[in-house]
Amino acid sequence: MGQPVREYLLTLCVTVAVTYLLTGPVRKFAIAAGAMPEIRARDVHREPTPRLGGIAMFGGLCAGLLVADHLRNLNGVFELSNEPRALLSGAALIWLIGVLDDKFEIDALIKLGAQMIAAGVMVIQGLTILWIPVPGIGTVSLTQWQGNLLTVALVVITINAVNFVDGLDGLAAGMVCIAAAAFFLYSYRLWFGYGIEQAAPATLFAAILMGMCLGFLPHNMHPARIFMGDSGSMLIGLVLAASAISITGQVDPDAMALFAGGERNATRAMLPVFIPLLLPLTIIAIPMADLLLAIVRRTWKGQSPFAADRGHLHHRLLELGHSHSRAVLIMYFWSGLIAFGAVAYSVNSGSMWIVLAIAALSALGLLLLLLPRFTPRAPRWAEGLVPPRYRHAGRLAEAAAEAAARDATGREPEPVRPIAAGVSGVNGATAVGPRSRFPDRRKADSTR
Repeated sequence: MGQPVREYLLTLCVTVAVTYLLTGPVRKFAIAAGAMPEIRARDVHREPTPRLGGIAMFGGLCAGLLVADHLRNLNGVFELSNEPRALLSGAALIWLIGVLDDKFEIDALIKLGAQMIAAGVMVIQGLTILWIPVPGIGTVSLTQWQGNLLTVALVVITINAVNFVDGLDGLAAGMVCIAAAAFFLYSYRLWFGYGIEQAAPATLFAAILMGMCLGFLPHNMHPARIFMGDSGSMLIGLVLAASAISITGQVDPDAMALFAGGERNATRAMLPVFIPLLLPLTIIAIPMADLLLAIVRRTWKGQSPFAADRGHLHHRLLELGHSHSRAVLIMYFWSGLIAFGAVAYSVNSGSMWIVLAIAALSALGLLLLLLPRFTPRAPRWAEGLVPPRYRHAGRLAEAAAEAAARDATGREPEPVRPIAAGVSGVNGATAVGPRSRFPDRRKADSTR
């Protein structure tokens, strides 16, 4: 088992490296190509930022598949299954449409049709749902048309859910990375824990998807230097959907020997089989909720469901008073709690500790939502390791006053003395240098 883990780690690292190294040149290309749209009313960023980050992410996808194809243990995924080729075909098509949209703003209905075509391309090459396990009934075989329609619907819904949540720096890439990590743990356990080879492609897709997101995140965290655009958000949405489809409906309960020991034991043992139906939904639970709320909200107002607005969940977090970074971290927290909670419950559904831990973390998440203005402060010995906004206000006020003194006099300032009626510093701190530095009161006010 150790050898496959090392090969997955190598594939992950190569995908991260290629995506990270390509993002810088892609940013320069996007600026030269004019893929820097003007700021819209619904946008959160304040400066025009280049798009087309999906080009680097697609390069990471191709590199990850290429490396995996030359590894001894992962090469069997390509020899025994056509799913990697199906994924690459659908991903290339949706990526091309996304690149055109980032540059020329394609109509929403055209993009929807392209998403359905990309899903159809994967279905034609064998990446489709064959049967679904239904609690209380058992395994239900699907007809060819039923499986195809269900597959296309899942792909389109997942792509648009990820696209809808791509509204803050680092939000979509981080949430999908968390989802991919949870799905990797689940599918890897099915493959090596139960010996189900059908889970191998999903495990590979999840590892590559993690690498694509991790490689892009350093360039996309707030303040973002480049956006993934639709070329990236639709791409990672399709890869996430392909991972779910690859394992959903592919697991045979008979292969897991679950029906021994009575009906009650069989029902409990069947939980890992039902989880493939639930885990994809839990992974995109927050983007899906955002998507449904947006459709209802816009339809209620008489607008098109595809019309953009500032009513998404991340916009509401900002309106509550959360900072940009805090809003992203809260969304990360809830995504990880839902996704990894489902995985933990599938491993041991009878453990009360898991249920209590999920309940406690949920309470913590609600508490974070209710404290939008709470700003953590790092210890003084660690202030040099954290961004300025997490340092103590006194230190920031002194630094600001010293910088202002240098600009005004061109020499090192006198020691800063806090007084009661001084100039307000950062976060309400009060500090000021010699009063002769500002002979005119209006000049002093203009420096605040």
